[in-house]
Order: sequence, then C-alpha cells, then structure tokens
Amino acid sequence: MQEASRQMICPVCGSRNVVDCVRIAGVPVYCNVLLASRDEALAAPTGDVDLVHCRKCSHLFNAAFDPARVEYSSDYENSLHHSPRFQAYARALAERLVADYDLRGKRIVEIACGQGDFLSLVCELGGSRGIGFDPSYTPGRGLRGQPAANASFVKAHYTDADADVHADLVCCRHALEHIAQPIPFLRAIRRALGRQSAAVYFEVPDAAYNLVALGVWDLIYEHCGYFTAASLAEAFRRGGFRVTRLASEFGGQYLGIDAVPAAEMDEPKGPVAMHMEPSADLAPAPADLGALVARFAEAYSAKVERWRRILGDLTSRGQRAVLWGAGSKGVSFLNTVGAGAEIACLVDLNPHKHGRFVPGTGHEVCPPESLRMQRPDAVIVMNPLYAEEISASLRAMGIDAPLLIDGSE
Repeated sequence: MQEASRQMICPVCGSRNVVDCVRIAGVPVYCNVLLASRDEALAAPTGDVDLVHCRKCSHLFNAAFDPARVEYSSDYENSLHHSPRFQAYARALAERLVADYDLRGKRIVEIACGQGDFLSLVCELGGSRGIGFDPSYTPGRGLRGQPAANASFVKAHYTDADADVHADLVCCRHALEHIAQPIPFLRAIRRALGRQSAAVYFEVPDAAYNLVALGVWDLIYEHCGYFTAASLAEAFRRGGFRVTRLASEFGGQYLGIDAVPAAEMDEPKGPVAMHMEPSADLAPAPADLGALVARFAEAYSAKVERWRRILGDLTSRGQRAVLWGAGSKGVSFLNTVGAGAEIACLVDLNPHKHGRFVPGTGHEVCPPESLRMQRPDAVIVMNPLYAEEISASLRAMGIDAPLLIDGSE
C-alpha cells in the first residue's frame, strides 16, 4: 500500500497520517438522481472516488471529492420506505426514540428529512410536533402521500438561521456522510441548541461494513465520508457533544449515535464516555481496520471481477437478468462492473423511480409487476437484507428465477 501522495488532512480529527485505500475512477456524481431519458443518463457527470484512511481516528474519506459538484434538489430521490423490510426497521427505531426520549407532545427537528416519512412516523407514534429540513422535499411524494398533520417541512438546508427553532430531539439520518466538513456542521447544530435540554440522533453507513463484508457498492461519489464507530464518536466529541449511545443498526450496515450537548463548546479532553451496543463486536479496532484497508483494494478488484464473470456467464448462455433495487448500490454495481444488455432493467418498489434511467449505464427502472412479462432468467439482489421480501414478491408473481444475492457468498 502506497502512502497518500498528496497532503491530505482528515476532516474528522485533522491528522495528516493518512494512507490510500482504493481509487475508483469515473463513477456517477449522483446515484440517487435518475434521468428522464437514456441519452441524458449516458451523459451524466462522473467523478472519482479516491478513498483514504486516517490512521489516527480510523475515518475514511474521498480525497477527490469536490462539494461544488453536488447540489441536492427535488430531483434527488433516495427513499427506502417503500420496502416492508425497511419500514419495519424505521418503525422500530421510531418507537425506540419515542420511548427513550419521552417524545409525547415534544418537538422534533429532522435535518435532511427526505420526503418526511420518518419524521411523520415519529410524530404519529409520539403525538409529537415536527419540522423537517431538506432541499429535496417535494409535497405529496412521501410514502403515504400526505405527511402527518403535526409535521411541517422547509424545502431548504438547515442553517444557523434556524437556531430559533426549538427542539427536544434533533434527528439526522444518512446525511453526515454527504458533508465534506462534518465538524463545523456538528458544531453549528450544537450552537443552535444552546442551553436547550435536547438530544440528537444521527445515523450513517458503517464503514466497517464496506471493509469487512465488502460492501463495495456503497462507495459512491455522494458519500465523501465513511464513518467507523471510532471516527463517528470522535466527530461528535469535537462537535461539542457527549455521546450516550453508539450502536450497530440494520444488520450491521448502519451506525446509530445518540448524544447530548456537552457542557462546554470547547473541544473536550480525554476519552468519550459512551454506551456501546454491542460493546466488543460493534466494529474492529482501528488497528484491525488498518489491516483491512491494506487488503481492501485487492479484495475490491476480486469482487468486481467475480461479478463480471457472473454476467459474462449469463451472456454466454443467452440469458438476461434483472437487478432489484435502483438505489445507490444498484447504480454503483452497474457502473462498476460495466453492465450492458445482460441486465434487462432495474426494478424498484419506489414509484417515483419508474420510467427513469440510471446515470452512466442508461438502464431503465421498471415496476416489479413488469417482471410478469419479462420473465427474467435471474434476479440480482444487491442487499441480502431484502432477499426474503424480494423472493416473496417473485413467488406472488409466479416467477421462479434464481436470486443472485450479493454478500451471500
């Protein structure tokens, strides 16, 4: 493994003790913006992922990321709430937050709320009032059409100007990994909370899943930061918070962190006090991560080549597959392996993706019902957590095509 050739600084701890992990050239700038035509999709902008590992705090980040290239608007669509498996997870999380923070009748602020599905769920379960901030929010595009009556939304980023919005709980799920400088962002939230007795809950993809389980399709341009348990705790410590809970979530694919404002805004000294659930198995220690990083580029290449062989075998047999899931994993997979006609289309439960096209490869996204006519020879599943519900959907349509499940080998 080569030492990183440029002078790079970890955006979490400020260390220059960083090493290269893997470089992926020419990935779509947006995986979660699908295009209206195949021609537009083929001409979609691309960027590079130059993944670097910080030896001090174990954070990983894209050294080639340019925040000026990424702007979130109503074209951005990454809701997972159309999946029953994900709905069950979101509901369990909402119930936990309502119970832990006694949110009945309280005020919730959600930063990067998407289409408001999770905020509406928390408000309904807790009888709470909520306000969500997101530039991609579009009225009527949520799972149930209309949000909870006691939830309101601002089609904009949350900024210092919103400091007067009272909150008993601040939620921010799957946004911190999109922010090139997470510490100023966290400190702005801490300043906005002032002396309020508020708590925060953040959720991010777990970088250990990328390294240990080879979740390579989650390496996308939109994600400029990849948090480990250690680097996430360090970010909150430096952001002016005291961590109260840090847990592995959603089958080990996410990290969830609960925190409260620290007494002082100055950077705390010493170790972070936190409750780890589970403690020993949450993530490898930084030293172990270093060994995984050293082997990752080779393991990444081997996995990509394995899938290219699988697609090549389909082609040699005159067969076609469909890929279930037009989220970031599916879009990343198609572009990374250079998939072509051997993939007939993508299918997705989210109706707002239907009839649109994947950036880079130009594959169309179709509703699951379209498979009744297509009768695929195989169905590729990017996330094993959804395999059971996908299998049930196929059986209901009378389709007995085998599932090729990534991560099950």
